[in-house]
Amino acid sequence: MAERKQQFKLLPKILNGGIAGIVGVTCVFPLDLVKTRLQNQIIGPKGERMYTSMLDCFRKTFRSEGYLGMYRGSGVNILLITPEKAIKLTANDFFRHHLTTKDGKLGLTREMASGGLAGLCQIVITTPMELLKIQLQDAGRVAAQAKASGGATVAVPKVSATAITLGLLKEKGIMGLYRGTAATMLRDVSFSVCYFPLFAHLNSLGPRKADGSGEAVFWCSFLAGCASGSLSALFVNPFDVVKTRLQVLTKGAQDKTYNGILDAFGRILKDEGPKAFFKGGACRMMVIAPLFGIAQMVYFFGVGEKILGYNQ
Repeated sequence: MAERKQQFKLLPKILNGGIAGIVGVTCVFPLDLVKTRLQNQIIGPKGERMYTSMLDCFRKTFRSEGYLGMYRGSGVNILLITPEKAIKLTANDFFRHHLTTKDGKLGLTREMASGGLAGLCQIVITTPMELLKIQLQDAGRVAAQAKASGGATVAVPKVSATAITLGLLKEKGIMGLYRGTAATMLRDVSFSVCYFPLFAHLNSLGPRKADGSGEAVFWCSFLAGCASGSLSALFVNPFDVVKTRLQVLTKGAQDKTYNGILDAFGRILKDEGPKAFFKGGACRMMVIAPLFGIAQMVYFFGVGEKILGYNQ
């Protein structure tokens, strides 16, 4: 075990993270779109809602935008999820490797530090990825809200990640793509601090491979990833709601503008109550559970090692 631990093979880990991200996102993206729209909808003064539930949002989105509408924004997400997941999973392994003591022990505090540092590293990719994805995912909701307010038929605006990127770069420079960085960091660091130690402990409870490597069997890694991902997602959902609200560029008729994280927290709590922080919570758990279950399963299958011809 000590000999294996000393060899930190970076390239196959990056490849594993990228493959895991692409497979996971492709499977769960429609759920993520529904999550974004549920988090962004504002309840009217008489309690009126555009979407009454997750299923209602699915139905209305599919009816108005079709099957491809459920994958609005998936292109940029699939493109950027490769470096994002590669950074997140590889960085966690890297920090765990270097924070492990000489006697091979890694305490809970160091596990949490490894996860938090991994979450911090990923925001360089996550922030612009989330910013672009949210605009594309939310375009249909904004159009539907305009239609409901004006009574006229409003088509879903045809926006592209390229157009949004070029517009932001022209108006605000590179920092325009990093709107909501602090909120993204708050969510991702908190998630990783919770997720990675929890996954490591749950994964250690299952049966090991018969090859003597000491690694968990694939289904154990999958279930550990699902359980850890869903619990961590629920834990940080309030941060995700705030981040989503702050990153929306095109506001609907009833949408509000917030002046930073504290202002968003305070006004959402005052205007919509504590439950608003868990909007899309169940949907987010359903997104994150299979996403990280698939990611960890692919990662632990060692697909990257097999492609590159490395001995695991």
